[in-house]
Amino acid sequence: MSKSEQIEVPVIPTVGQRVPDFVAPSTAGEFRLGDHRGVAVVLYFYPKDNTPGCTDESLQFRDRQEAFTAAGALIVGCSRDSLKSHTNFQTKFELPFALLSDTEEALCGLFDVVKAKTMYGKPVRGIERSTFLIDRSGQLAREWRKVKVAGHADEVLAAVQALSLIHISEPTRRTPI
Repeated sequence: MSKSEQIEVPVIPTVGQRVPDFVAPSTAGEFRLGDHRGVAVVLYFYPKDNTPGCTDESLQFRDRQEAFTAAGALIVGCSRDSLKSHTNFQTKFELPFALLSDTEEALCGLFDVVKAKTMYGKPVRGIERSTFLIDRSGQLAREWRKVKVAGHADEVLAAVQALSLIHISEPTRRTPI
């Protein structure tokens, strides 16, 4: 295979690295990560709208929305569901944050969250429940993979609050005149 025929594999960001800017359709219009520099972004991937675990996880983030906002963070959910499915899910459960539709699995690939799973004894590909905390400068600050829903939103909130404290305590850099 020549260089021109090679398939481009996304570079999966690791903690401490800058997350590439991305654009995705969302329930709030086009979402562009770069438009949110200056605030932390909590990006959580979940398998499917309107399923028990995914609903519970989304409700936990919803119920802590004010605390996340007070700590300087924006919550964004993402799955492979369509925008229509997301809009219905968002409306039904009064989710106050955007849901990204990744039907082409571009974001799923960027964050390496689609994994081989077994459902009813059969192998399938699905989203592994994962959350990524992107700091104010666009770097990946934390990641949680193979997430268990119980207590997860509280753990992410604690990380956001700690990140907020680090940001506040950083000395202001001044350039000489």
